[in-house]
Amino acid sequence: MPTTTGFYETENGSKYLQQLCKHFGHKVETSFDPHKGWVAFEMGTAYLSATDGGLTVTATVEDAKAVQMVHDVIDRHLEKFAFREPEKTMVWTVE
Repeated sequence: MPTTTGFYETENGSKYLQQLCKHFGHKVETSFDPHKGWVAFEMGTAYLSATDGGLTVTATVEDAKAVQMVHDVIDRHLEKFAFREPEKTMVWTVE
């Protein structure tokens, strides 16, 4: 099972973590506080953590196709929430 990690440099990591988890919580199971959370997508679970320097998302998913799906769903939603930020998507790595 591949693991993918994304980092989004921002001073608003906690804000975006909470917005993402609240939003996804309307459709899938989530849990979060201001500094960490998780989202149980069909393709795998994403773990989010926020610091003063940014937002990190680490997801372990079913296969390579699911890696791209996680990237797409997180980036699409982050782009909406972070519309005032200069960068709109995460920098992703796959292990």
